[in-house]
Amino acid sequence: MSENAKPLVYTDLEVRSFLPSGWGIHGRGGGRWDARERRWSIEVYDGADNVWTIEVAGRDAERSGRHEALRHSIERIERRALGRKSVLTG
Repeated sequence: MSENAKPLVYTDLEVRSFLPSGWGIHGRGGGRWDARERRWSIEVYDGADNVWTIEVAGRDAERSGRHEALRHSIERIERRALGRKSVLTG
């Protein structure tokens, strides 16, 4: 199996280590690798129980490293979550 054909995989512990405080893995966790899209994804929830999908592209992991790509993906979702309007803020 060539290096490009290897699926990208993260453990729940790796994902949790980058999640902000109060966030968790939705459902059973485990993440999924989409070989056609070359993208790994997992659903997480924030402190207000909103569900978000973390996606890590295989090319990003190859370019910057597995953990760095995961960290960037989680930070992108966290910034989006902070800008989301809530019931309290309108």
